Parts: sequence; structure tokens; C-alpha cells
Amino acid sequence: MATATSPQSMSAPAFPPPDPAKLDALVGRLFGDIGACASGALVMLGDHLGLYKAMARLGPATPAELAAATGTKERYVREWLSAQAASDYVELDKWTGKFSVSAEQATVFANEESPAFMSGAFEVIASMWRDEAKVAAAFRSGKGVGWHEHDACLFCGTERFFRPGYNAHLVNEWIPALEGVEARLKAGAKVADVGCGHGASTILMSKAYPNSTFTGFDYHAGSIDRAKAAAAEAGVGDRVDFQVAAAASYPGKDYDLVCIFDALHDMGDPVGAARHIRETLKPNGVWMLVEPFAHDDLADNLNPVGRVFYSASTMICTPASLSQEVGLGLGAQAGEGRLRAVTEEAGFKRFRRATETPFNLVLEVRP
Repeated sequence: MATATSPQSMSAPAFPPPDPAKLDALVGRLFGDIGACASGALVMLGDHLGLYKAMARLGPATPAELAAATGTKERYVREWLSAQAASDYVELDKWTGKFSVSAEQATVFANEESPAFMSGAFEVIASMWRDEAKVAAAFRSGKGVGWHEHDACLFCGTERFFRPGYNAHLVNEWIPALEGVEARLKAGAKVADVGCGHGASTILMSKAYPNSTFTGFDYHAGSIDRAKAAAAEAGVGDRVDFQVAAAASYPGKDYDLVCIFDALHDMGDPVGAARHIRETLKPNGVWMLVEPFAHDDLADNLNPVGRVFYSASTMICTPASLSQEVGLGLGAQAGEGRLRAVTEEAGFKRFRRATETPFNLVLEVRP
């Protein structure tokens, strides 16, 4: 007789026969996903080589013309363009053999200031593939993978992915949705941007509110170095400072506004971070908490946006949290209820959803 650990008991399960129609439908969806995965590498290639920007500048062009404009070789460009056309990422005029980008395609792939710019997202996805072995080891050990341990694509990609949304919404919609905050920033306020990464949000606010002073904090020294360089490039170095510091111990006090953009769920001890924020705010200060949009019920998040966020959370956000002390593992789809619970445990009394986008919750938290 086979024992519980014998080879016979470990044999492959008996698979029930599939429904042919459902199987065809699933395989069809998977083939589409495989095409998307393969195309992602080509999107990064076109972005890094400047092919999309050149197409937006040139107008309809042959592969040879695009190659000449970008210092690349025609045979490679021709194959890349063919794949892009098959993905509906560029247009082919079959009569002239020329390729072009529509206004919509240029907005998504070539215009980095557009709120719909998506090329940075593919760098984030690339980091997930490159770090799969690290995350697989974490699955087995239960340990985490720190933000600093990821492929460098993650750091640049995160900034390029989130910056267009911040450009579109932060100053125009999110800050005005906070009660009394915009007036304080215009008059002159003291602001901390915690988990600032490359400083895109910090620099954007500093440009909009020149009477205020801003300090960005992040534990990742490489990101702080890049943020300092970006502030100098933007000409705001006189009113922006960047420092290496953890969320639960960054220096300073009497802040009028503390911000965390899409980073609280990455922290091992979000309650500890929230408690420190409360301690460093003025009595009438405000914490602006921006998190990925999510409903409180898992079933309500099973949609294309949730698919992306849960995937990123599996490979990046949850491992980051589990690599730190406490390791709460909120995840990128924490939802408003769990976020409220974190703030209340930290001693905050007031919590409201100030506004939202399809991708973000913007929460106003007060002592």
C-alpha cells in the first residue's frame, strides 16, 4: 500500500475533461496575453531607442527613413514596425508602405507629459520579470524582497509611470479637494513628501507653490540622489530638499502638510509611519494619503485595473512590506476600509475620501 509520501501518492492529479468551448475561449485570451507580454519588450525597445518620438516628429515614414532618423538599422526597424502594427500600436498605410503613429498612439507612447503616457509602466513590468526568481524564493521562505533589492528598471519605471498622473491631477484636482490646504500652500507652508522616490510629486508641488518649502524623504539612497538631480534640473533647488530617511523616523516637525503618494502599502509598519506623521504635523496639519484605487471587497476589484495592481502587489509591494519590521503586508489593493483602520490605530480622528480617479484614492487625514 502506498504511504502518504510515496511516489504513487505524488502522481499527477486526474484532470477532468474540459469543456471545448470554454477551453478555446481561455486559450484565446491567453494567446492575447502572450502577445501582450512579447509586445512589452518591444515597447521598451522603441521607447529606449526613441523610435516612438521620432515617428511623432516625422509623420508617415518608411522603415529606412525611421532608421536614418534614429541612428538604427533598417532591417531591425522594419521588423519592429511590423510587430507594432500587428499590436495596433502604430499604423501601416498598405498603399505606401509607410508607418505612422496616430494622435492617440503618440499620446500614449511618445508624449511623456501626457496623463496617458504608458511607456514607464512597461519598465515596471520588466522589473517584475527580472526579479521573478527573488520573489519565488520569498514565496518559499516567507521573507520579503526590499525595494532596494529590485532591478533598477523598477525605480525609473515607477517615476515615469506615476508622474503623468501627478502632472494631470495633483495640483489641479487633488490639492484643491483638501479643505483649506491650497490657500496655505499659496501663502507659504512646510511640506513633507514621505516615500518620495525620484521626487516627481515633490518637485511638481514646489513649482506650483513657490512660497512653500518642501522636503522629500525616502529610505532608498539611489532615489534620493536622482531626486536631488531632478530638482536642480527643474530649477527648484532653493525650496526643495531631499533626504534619506525612513517613514517612521524622518526628521522635522510642525509640518502643515505631509504627503504619501502610492507608498504607504509598501511599508512594513504603516501604523508606525502614520503615528510618526501625526507626531510631526501641526495640530491643524493635514496628511494627504494617495493610494491605488481599490474597493474593500476583493470581488469588486476583479477587473483590468485590479489585475494590474494585484500583479504588481504580488511581485513588488507585498514583498517590500514583508522585508521590513512588522511586515503588515497591506498590499496595493488595501481599500479604503483598511487604510482608515491604519490611520485610526495611529491616533488620527478624521478621515475622508477627498477625491478619486480610476487609479487612485485621495484621502484627507487629520489629527
